Amino acid sequence: MNQSLLTNRTFDELKVGDSATIARTIGREDIELFALASGDFNPAHVDPKFAEKDFFGHIIAHGMWTAAMVSAVLGTKLPGPGTIYLGQELRFQKPVFPGDTITATVTVTEKRVDKRIVVFDTRCINQHGEDVLSGQATVIAPFERVEWPQVALPAAVAQHHDRFEDIIAEARALPLVRTALVHPCSPEAIQAALEIRDENLLDPVLIGPEAKIRAAAEKAGASLDGFEIISVEHSHAAAEKAVELAVAGKVSTLMKGSLHSDELLGAIVAAGSGLKTERRISHVYAMDVPAYEKLLVVTDAAINIAPTLDHKRDICQNAIDLLRLLGNPNPKVAVLAAVETVNDKMQATLDAAALTVMAARGQITGGSVDGPLAFDNAISFEAARTKGIVSPVAGQADILLVPDLEAGNMLAKQLLYFAGADAAGLVLGARVPIILTSRSDSLKVRIASAALAKLVAAKRAAQGLPAQ
Repeated sequence: MNQSLLTNRTFDELKVGDSATIARTIGREDIELFALASGDFNPAHVDPKFAEKDFFGHIIAHGMWTAAMVSAVLGTKLPGPGTIYLGQELRFQKPVFPGDTITATVTVTEKRVDKRIVVFDTRCINQHGEDVLSGQATVIAPFERVEWPQVALPAAVAQHHDRFEDIIAEARALPLVRTALVHPCSPEAIQAALEIRDENLLDPVLIGPEAKIRAAAEKAGASLDGFEIISVEHSHAAAEKAVELAVAGKVSTLMKGSLHSDELLGAIVAAGSGLKTERRISHVYAMDVPAYEKLLVVTDAAINIAPTLDHKRDICQNAIDLLRLLGNPNPKVAVLAAVETVNDKMQATLDAAALTVMAARGQITGGSVDGPLAFDNAISFEAARTKGIVSPVAGQADILLVPDLEAGNMLAKQLLYFAGADAAGLVLGARVPIILTSRSDSLKVRIASAALAKLVAAKRAAQGLPAQ
């Protein structure tokens, strides 16, 4: 593997008029990394909500990020390695926005022989040829020729893990919502009850064998003071009782305790349960993926094993409705397949094309749906452009609709374990939202899942929306 060499120009080799340039396109991540490195968290640079009300109406780059490009030219190109930076005068003339391509140029204007001092005119322009920075740099130039291999540094990525914060804060501000915590007969389930209550999210009603619930609380070292306990014989009876309370309007959400998911969901979709609707129930993972710029929903990775086209329509609509309740007016749904073209030998591509047309004809409402799209085209503008894909969804998906449970489960877990994502889980399509949590979930994820359920229940009630 060839390693880049940095070379310099000595004081004797420099002439008035010599110049060098570096060009770079600045992204949102560059701005965030600069803020992390410098400690300059001025909201004009890092907070879109603040910036849209500020003078420029948009996030702008730190002025010193642009100035650092001047330093880069001086230190790596002209004069290059061995240069000692003495001073810099700067004038910031125009803002730099994410997506701008900045070209930094330094030009020799003066040499002072007695101390090897060189003065440079320094200038940065944007892609329109407009000056964004001008000034003058003073350096001590190298006295001997240097060729030095450029050090390979690790890639730097700004890691985001804050996309649940607004959801949790909004949910906390609402009055407590009663939830049926089904069969909380483990220390973990009791701890979950305490967490969601103490976070001002949900008011749990504990449903299960009372002796087992109290034993679990004792093992967890927790007090059950203030909790309502409805004692039933076993887990199946707990699931049935929770459904009964939800149908009667006495609880607004259901939450899985220490019973199997199938047992709880079976009671919900059983004939005559009162919670079943015309809509297919489905699971969503609302994922905070550090490398992605917004909340990403993956569906269905937990319930529907091999969904039909009609099932996928409901799965898609459930996810769209969730994001609309969370404030996204037009969620973008990427219907995933292994390829981005329709192939009659690949059912996932046929279903994706059909779902796209169904959305265009009003059979799916409230969002933009496009497919088939491969995963890379769904979440990367660059990948979509490379393949010439023109789409209202490609590169900016809010929802990834997977072909089947196996694909969804593998995708979600890869994002969790390889990409460092957090995933709040929720079951939609019944008359109330259902929280499915795992013992391996972090506290943050459990809280986020409860917050999602509370917002769905509260907002549907506030908007007078009918049951799904």
